[in-house]
Amino acid sequence: MASTASGVHLEKEQGMGFFQTLLVTLVSLPLLMAASHNFLQNFTAAVPRHWCHIPAGANDTTEVTGDLLKFYVPMDSNQEPERCLQFSTPQWQLLAPNSTNTTESCLDGWAYDKSIFSSTIITEWHLVCARHALKDFAQSIYMAGVLLGALVYGGLADRLGRRTLLLWSLLQVGVMGTSAAFAPNLAAYCTFRFFSGMGTSGFTLNGISLTMEWIPTQFRAMVAAILSCSLTLGQMFLAGLAYAIRDWRQLQLASSVPFFLFFFYSWWIPESARWLIVNRRLEIALRNLRRVAWINGKKLDGEGISLEALRLEMQQEEESSGPSRRSALELFRTVPMRVVTCCLMLVWFANSFSFYHLALDLQRFTGISIFLVQLIFGAVDIPFRMLVAVATNRLGRRLTLATCLSLGGLFILASIPVSQDMEVLLLTLTVLGKGLFSSCSSCSYLYTAELYPTIIRQTGLGVTNMMARLGAVAAPMVQMTQAFVSFLPHVLFGAVPITAGILVNCLPETLGVPLADTMVQVEERARKKKSKKEELKKEARETKKTKF
Repeated sequence: MASTASGVHLEKEQGMGFFQTLLVTLVSLPLLMAASHNFLQNFTAAVPRHWCHIPAGANDTTEVTGDLLKFYVPMDSNQEPERCLQFSTPQWQLLAPNSTNTTESCLDGWAYDKSIFSSTIITEWHLVCARHALKDFAQSIYMAGVLLGALVYGGLADRLGRRTLLLWSLLQVGVMGTSAAFAPNLAAYCTFRFFSGMGTSGFTLNGISLTMEWIPTQFRAMVAAILSCSLTLGQMFLAGLAYAIRDWRQLQLASSVPFFLFFFYSWWIPESARWLIVNRRLEIALRNLRRVAWINGKKLDGEGISLEALRLEMQQEEESSGPSRRSALELFRTVPMRVVTCCLMLVWFANSFSFYHLALDLQRFTGISIFLVQLIFGAVDIPFRMLVAVATNRLGRRLTLATCLSLGGLFILASIPVSQDMEVLLLTLTVLGKGLFSSCSSCSYLYTAELYPTIIRQTGLGVTNMMARLGAVAAPMVQMTQAFVSFLPHVLFGAVPITAGILVNCLPETLGVPLADTMVQVEERARKKKSKKEELKKEARETKKTKF
């Protein structure tokens, strides 16, 4: 089959020039700020020390004043004020350690320790005690927006273009994130956060995909590592931003306003030439190719690219591939596409499923500043991501992804017999597992973008990314089974990624292979893989016959 126009010209003409370098830089900046929204509630919804509001006024300071507070609020086993109880009547005598006194829920609200955060959504809307579940509900609403954004904006990008959805998503995060900073109540806050989550998912998917479609084959693994490191560095940046800004509204605002800048400068980014060509917009594609060549200091004239050449090859492609479709059903229409989609859905689900289990476990390491914890969690992922970037170019995408998933699952299973007293060993296994699953995400983005053809690439990324969000939702639910069988969650969190790692071997290798543009190319790649296996089996049979 003749090569597609986009495959021939983009792979031949594009190098890693100034345009590609600038594009990666411009896309990395909003990705850097993505963590400011994904992990924002670690700080904006931080739960400070609190106790029942005391009309006498002793709660006006940020420190517990001692004896006066004990007249109104009982102390817990650590001699800290109870968070949700107060005495029914003030105890004006010194209380004996074993005395019993009638208590009741807080009647006049709560007082909060503001030594770390001057304001959070917890202190403003009193999301404590009986209302404490609303904090997790608010984060779940945001994650639901991320899930919906992956599904909706992934499919729309294949119809409307990567650049269009990138611009819309950046503007949506800017507007909705800024609106959340002025939310008058929790309902409005959750609504704005939901749409912020949709936008965050939209610009992450389309920013990475648009960038990868302008990058030559040999540089894609390196660029994928750079973009994924931007997400990791964003966690570290958030720690510094939250340390400097202790008011939740100001922190929300500081995390959202930069997206207006990202929106305005992203108008400079051209639409993917691959997407334009497969959607028959040849004039715009040729104009974008010449513009990129000019920025890189090259000329396309005389190098074989012309409107006539693009049109001729486009006609050849249409004759061989038939009418194009954009439905998500295309992900399951043929056997090769079903294999790719089902395997990738499990990979994304398993990776997110086990990653969030380890992220939740990391929160049990107390006694360290919350800002330092956020910094450490972001820093440990960087060396793993860089190591995987090298491995994907040397060992291939398939082997690297399968190894990371399997080893990550094995580390979780290895932690089952380890005693809780062996904190160093447990911490080591947790950090290694989290690093492997974190690096899996960067490899998954790269591998998924290379396995799907241009015509439905964003639809595929959207569906698989949706499975990742389902994994994040399922993780805390599975963790609850620990109350019935203590080791069951660890078995599931370890077995699922190992299973996904084994099934990855059903996928074709894409190292050094140009991006596919049509469904026909994907099917042809699968046939080549099958024929190669049959040839190896035939050679093995002939070798056995020769020996005998």
